[in-house]
This record gives sequence, structure tokens and C-alpha cells, in this order.
Amino acid sequence: MNLNVLICDDSSFARKQMARALPPEWNVEVHFAGDGVEGVSAIREGKGDVVFLDLTMPNLDGYGVLETIRRDDLPAMVIVVSGDIQPDAQERVKALGAMAFIKKPIDAGKARDVLTEYGILTGV
Repeated sequence: MNLNVLICDDSSFARKQMARALPPEWNVEVHFAGDGVEGVSAIREGKGDVVFLDLTMPNLDGYGVLETIRRDDLPAMVIVVSGDIQPDAQERVKALGAMAFIKKPIDAGKARDVLTEYGILTGV
């Protein structure tokens, strides 16, 4: 069974860049969301086993998505990918349940390292 990966970012450029940074041999189905409301909906539909989440988005920001995931006990492993590298932002997302925080722009090596570190990328 393939994992469903959700890339949730309001920038289409950032979504495409993130998709290109995923390991090419990783057997996943990639889904996209343009804001937090679409992201939560996709997670509820089972399209977000692993979520790459931006923080600054319209309608519902990344913090709101993390709060919803936690409150509703939604099954998603979240990796925040953001240009906001303030230590307090990193601490806040970890407190809300994010597994990792990656600074934008993400590259393939960093994506691979984080996925491997958390046991998400195995046997490929």
C-alpha cells in the first residue's frame, strides 16, 4: 500500500518544489492543498499520511491545521516546511505535534534525511 503524501502550501511554486524534493524512488501518492482548510479536508479524506505543511497560508494557517489535527486526533505525520525560522515558531509547531521543522527552500537531501530520521523512508 502506498503512503499518501500531502503538500499543503499556498504557493504553487513551493508545492512543486517540495514535490520535486521527494525521493524519486519513494513509492507514494502525492496530493496538494492550497491552504489549511483544503489541507484538513484532504487529511480527513485519507490523503495525508505524511504532510508537508507551510505555516503562513490564507483561510487556515499551519498552526490552525496542527491544532485541528491534534484536537480531532487525525492520523497525520506532519513535517513543517516554512521560511519562518524563528525559534519560537519551531517550538510552537513541535508543541502542537509536528515531527520536524525544515527551512524553506527544501532540498532533496534534507527531505531524505528527515524522512529517514523519523523512519518514514525505509527499504527504498
